Amino acid sequence: MESAYRWQGVTADGVNGEDAGAGGEGFVVRLVITADTHVPKRARDLPEPLWAAIDAADVVLHAGDWVDVALLDAVESRSRRLVAVYGNNDGPSLRARLPEVARVDLAGLRVAVVHETGPRAGREARCAARFPDCDLLVFGHSHIPWDTVAPTGLRLLNPGSPTDRRSQPYATYLTARVAAGRLDRVELHRLPRRSDH
Repeated sequence: MESAYRWQGVTADGVNGEDAGAGGEGFVVRLVITADTHVPKRARDLPEPLWAAIDAADVVLHAGDWVDVALLDAVESRSRRLVAVYGNNDGPSLRARLPEVARVDLAGLRVAVVHETGPRAGREARCAARFPDCDLLVFGHSHIPWDTVAPTGLRLLNPGSPTDRRSQPYATYLTARVAAGRLDRVELHRLPRRSDH
């Protein structure tokens, strides 16, 4: 089921973001993008570099698989703004608080967040058809970082997982900015291996 709200907006009149002013970029929104946190099953807590990024961000996008409501509460309390969905490992208490799909307008960038997008083959075309009114789709589930653009211009981002790298060399999350209605400075952050997985 889609979220009750179609679009929520972040504008220069809101509490999030900053006016870049003299640099000519106008209003800038700093993003943290994460998913598949699986706390406490895969780690006792989020890695400290991710917490620091959450504290510094204007908006946190989380593409599901929280596992425990306590983590949602903690991220919600430390985020200026949280846009999040539930994943396939999230039980009734998380599903009661989170939508399957979240949509938000971030300073002119139309964003959707979802946990699962189906198989890798045909993902761009399938997602472009499902989200024709979006500029950016954030998704999770695979724990594999992903950054592609569909023929329609829809950008697809998967931040990987900050706690369960599976077959990947590193646990990861993303940061990015929205400036002048465009996504820029997308950066994949590699996290040091942890001993509490």
